[in-house]
Amino acid sequence: MSSPVEPVRVGVDTGGTFTDFVLDDGERLRVHKEPSTPANPAAAVIAGVHRLVDGPFDVVHGSTVATNALLERRGARTALLTTLGFEDLLLIGRQARRQIYAIDVDRPPPLVDRALTFGVRERLAADGSVVEPLLPAEAARVAERVRAAGVEAVAICLLHAYADGAHERALQEALRRAGFAGYVCASSEVLPEFREFERCSTITINAYVGPVMDRYLAALEDGLGARTLQVLQSNGGAMAPSVARAHPVHTILSGPAGGVVGAFELARAAGHERVITFDMGGTSTDVSLCPGRLQRSTESAIGGLPVRVPVLDVHTVGAGGGSIAWIDPGGALRVGPRSAGADPGPACYGRGGTDFTVTDANLLLGRLHPEHFLGGAAAIDAGAAAAAGAPLARRLGMSLEQLAEGVVRIADTRMEGALRVISVERGFDPREFTLVCFGGAGGMHAAGLAEAMGIRTVVVPPAPGALSAHGMLLADAVRDFSRSVLRPVAALERDALEAFFAELEQRAADDELLRASPEPATLLRALDLRYRGQGYELTVPYGERFVDAFHRAHAERYGYADPDRPVELVAVRLEARAPRPRPRSASIAGDRGGDARLGNVRVRLQGSALPAALLARPRLRPGDLFAGPALLVEYSSTTWVPPGWHASVDCGANLVLERRT
Repeated sequence: MSSPVEPVRVGVDTGGTFTDFVLDDGERLRVHKEPSTPANPAAAVIAGVHRLVDGPFDVVHGSTVATNALLERRGARTALLTTLGFEDLLLIGRQARRQIYAIDVDRPPPLVDRALTFGVRERLAADGSVVEPLLPAEAARVAERVRAAGVEAVAICLLHAYADGAHERALQEALRRAGFAGYVCASSEVLPEFREFERCSTITINAYVGPVMDRYLAALEDGLGARTLQVLQSNGGAMAPSVARAHPVHTILSGPAGGVVGAFELARAAGHERVITFDMGGTSTDVSLCPGRLQRSTESAIGGLPVRVPVLDVHTVGAGGGSIAWIDPGGALRVGPRSAGADPGPACYGRGGTDFTVTDANLLLGRLHPEHFLGGAAAIDAGAAAAAGAPLARRLGMSLEQLAEGVVRIADTRMEGALRVISVERGFDPREFTLVCFGGAGGMHAAGLAEAMGIRTVVVPPAPGALSAHGMLLADAVRDFSRSVLRPVAALERDALEAFFAELEQRAADDELLRASPEPATLLRALDLRYRGQGYELTVPYGERFVDAFHRAHAERYGYADPDRPVELVAVRLEARAPRPRPRSASIAGDRGGDARLGNVRVRLQGSALPAALLARPRLRPGDLFAGPALLVEYSSTTWVPPGWHASVDCGANLVLERRT
C-alpha cells in the first residue's frame, strides 16, 4: 500500500465527535473516522493514523486543541508583563458593548489574574523612540517576581513595542537569566501591530494556550513517527510545528479553515466560483462566503476575546449533530449550544448518553438509517433515541415525531441565521451562490436550508463527512507577516515602503516550511489604509495606484469615497505562499459495484411519512440522475434529497442537488 520511496500523505481533522482522516496512497483517497478522545486528543489521531498506514507517511493536521483550551479555560497559569500604569488594560478593554441595552453585561474575565500582571518601569513613544529606558535592574526585578509567582507561561506586551521590540527582548533575556524555564512570548514577535488592547489580548491568548499546544505537538510527534508533521493555520495555510509552538494563536480556527479550503477548491474545480460553504459537524456549524475567492479577516473573537491574526472569514454557531435539546425556564424548546460531543455522544450511539440531540431527531425522522451509519461499521439505536426524547415530549405535550421535527426546525433556524449573517447582512444575495455542504450532519439539512435562503443549487462533495481532513491535503504553506507604520501616504517615499516590505520578506525567507518547498514562495504585498481620522482601515493590494484602489474599496464597502481626503498608511502586510504537493489520487475508495438502489425507507416531513428511495452513493456513476425524495448513504455522511429536488452526479463525483420548482 505504501512506498518506501514516496511516503503517503494523511490529512487529519479533529472534531468534537469524530476525528477524520483522509489518506492519499497514490491510487485512491481512503477515508476513516475515529471517535475523538477529548481527554487526550492526540490519542485518536495516533490511533487513526496507525490504523490506516503501515509505512512512511506525512501528516497535515487541523487541531482544535488551542481552541478548546481557550473556550474551556484550561490553559496555562499565565503572567502578563506590561508597561507600568497599563496593568488594567485587559480589564478595561474597549468601551464598545456587544449588547448595548443590557443592564448586566456578561464580559468574559481576562485570562490573566490581576495579581499576575506586572508593571514594568519603561516607556516608548509611538514612533519607537525611548521615553523612559528599561534599566537592567528593573528587568531583573520583574523577572524575579515572575519566577517566584509559579506561572507556566509569560506574555510580554509593552506600550508601542510594535515600533521597537528591544525592551521586550530584554525582558525575555532577563527571564532566562532568572532561571524561568516556562513558555515566554513577546507581542513584537507574534503581532507587531498597534492597538494596545487587541495586541495584548492576542499575545495573552498565545501564552495561555502555548504550553498546552506544545505538549500536544510533542505527544503527536512521539506517537506518530511521521516523516513530517504540518499544522493548519486559521488562515487556511500549513505551517511547521516549530512555528505552531511559537505562534499557537494562529491555530485557533484551524479545523474550520481546512473545510473552507477543501470546499472552495473542489467547488471551483466543478465550475462553481461563488459559493457558501456549510460545515455541520457534531458540535457546531461553520459557514463562510467565498465570492470567487477565500475571504480573510484580521479581526475576530473567540470566546469573547479579540484575536487579531489573519483568519479565514468563518462564522460559527453552536448547532451540530450532537447539539442537545432542552426546555428553557419559560417552557420553550431550545437546541444547543451544549453538545453531547464524543463522550458519551448522542443517545442513539449507545455509549451511555441520555440527552436528546439533533442526531437522535434525524434518526427518528428517518433521515439516518440504522444499518448504514458509518458504512455499517457502527450501530445506532432508535430505541435509545426514543427513550431520550420521551421525557421532553411528555413535558411539551407532543409526540416523539413532533418533538424530532421541532428539534430539526430549531437547529435549521439557527443555521439559517448564520447563513444570513455572512450573506444578506453583508450585502450579498445568497441566491447568486451555490451552497457547498459537508460535515457528518450537513447533508441531512442542506437542501432545506438552501430552500429557505432561495439558493437553487447544493453541491455535496465526495466523502463530505471528512472534507475538512481532505482540505488539509489541499492547503499550501502560508505565512502572514505585518508591521504597523502609521504615516500619511503623502509623506511616504516609495523607498521607505520597499524597506518595510524587505524586512517582511527577510522574515519569510527564514521560515522553515517555506524554505523546504520545492517551488519558491509567491509573495503578495498589501497595505492597510484609512482616511485620516478614521478608526478602522481597509486592506488593499500593493501596486502603482494603491490609493485609487483604496478609494474604490471604500466606496464598495461603505457606499462613498472622498478622493480629496488625506489617506494614512496603517500597516504593511506580506503573504508568503508556497505550493504543497496536491493529492495524487482523485477518487474515494469504496464500494463501486452493484445496483445503487438498496430499497425504500419512510421519512417524516411536515407531519407526514413519505416513501423515499434508499441509495448507496458510492455506487452512483457520473451522469446518474434521480428525483427526490431519496436518502443517500455513504461511510462519512448521509444526504437527504427532499421532494421538489433532483440530484445528479457530476464528473468529479460531486452530488449536485437542484430545485425543480
